[in-house]
Amino acid sequence: MKLNVKALSLTAGILWGLTIFLATLWLLVFGYSGHFITVLNHFYFGYSFSVIGAFIGLAWGFVDGAICGAIFAWLYNALAA
Repeated sequence: MKLNVKALSLTAGILWGLTIFLATLWLLVFGYSGHFITVLNHFYFGYSFSVIGAFIGLAWGFVDGAICGAIFAWLYNALAA
């Protein structure tokens, strides 16, 4: 069985982007002031622990998840053959 690279890439991108977005908003709403989530600004250019940063994290998370999903599906298909 082969994986559909486009479908897995899109799914992973959407899930990871929404995870970054919702985690940032959740922590903002409940007053988290720690250092854990702010480490993302080292990986995602322009990300900050703010509402605007949540949208930037959504975009970068989508790109990051889509690339990782595509690599995973391609590697799976190559090794499963």
